[in-house]
Amino acid sequence: MSVTVETVKNVLSQVIDPNTGKDLITSKSAKNIQINGADVSLDVELGYPAKSQFELIRGLVADAIRTLPGVHNVNVTMSSKIVAHAVQRGIKLMPNVKNIIAIASGKGGVGKSTTAVNLALALAAEGAAVGILDADIYGPSQPMMMGISGRPETVDGKTMEPLENHGLQVSSIGFMIDPDEPMVWRGPIVTQALQQLLEQTNWRDLDYLIVDMPPGTGDVQLTLSQKVPVTGAVIVTTPQDIALLDARKGLKMFEKVGIPILGIVENMSIHICSNCGHAEPIFGAGGGAKMCADFGVDFLGALPLTMSIREQADSGTPTVVAEPDGKIATLYKDIARKLAIKVAEKAKDMTSKFPSITIQNT
Repeated sequence: MSVTVETVKNVLSQVIDPNTGKDLITSKSAKNIQINGADVSLDVELGYPAKSQFELIRGLVADAIRTLPGVHNVNVTMSSKIVAHAVQRGIKLMPNVKNIIAIASGKGGVGKSTTAVNLALALAAEGAAVGILDADIYGPSQPMMMGISGRPETVDGKTMEPLENHGLQVSSIGFMIDPDEPMVWRGPIVTQALQQLLEQTNWRDLDYLIVDMPPGTGDVQLTLSQKVPVTGAVIVTTPQDIALLDARKGLKMFEKVGIPILGIVENMSIHICSNCGHAEPIFGAGGGAKMCADFGVDFLGALPLTMSIREQADSGTPTVVAEPDGKIATLYKDIARKLAIKVAEKAKDMTSKFPSITIQNT
């Protein structure tokens, strides 16, 4: 029996992407199937960055196709294609930025900035073009965490170039002020500064822009929801009841303004003693999962409370770049992959497909 495109498709409909749980035909990931005698070649295109998963999925595909009688060689080309997804109604996408993801918390001190930078680095490690915007005008921490100092350059006197390190493009008010200088600004000035940072930075073809939000539900959050095209938000919390109380408010705020919640990350979920290895949930247990159940949102993952995460962020080399193959970096990468898959499952942005209508007097 000769191999046909149809028989190859039948086999691929049984191959499940271990990250999405969907088969390669239903998800339209298998493309360009070609048969030349006993040789089969095809492209597998994933909708999320997954460089570390390519070999695994390539092996699953090749093994499945080799079960067909008469197949000799199988050539699988793996790639990821990140597209722009729908945002709030009435807000246009930014040029050169496909998806904007807000990393937020209702409460300060839950490790939101550390989580934001490590998720950004994890997405970049999987092959995506990623930027990070430090939207915490009063307490910018990304310059220190990213190990970047200096002032942004401007070519035209109106816009500025993002600073870069560890493969990320970064913009922060922290690059423009003395580290000890307090930002004694009222709300309207803060929101104006945020918009300038966002719109006057020359982001270069980003798949994802991670926005490290300030804590709370104030002016910055309102500006972001009303004027910035946000694909979705991630809520960072600890299991502690007080943190969860504020995290729930943050989640409800995004719901009210029409920004979908992509999931919840529970930080400092368990403390592991560096001397004896004893694990203890010092901030409580199960709070993040319960919040997800209450609101019907996804639990993206839990991160431990360990000294290394803090030390590495303080030194300007966050965990994902300091120990890229370590256990904690793997946790960040797993969470980042789930986040990217949630984005990929959202409706695509179709505004660019519509013709622009102009009315002229004739």
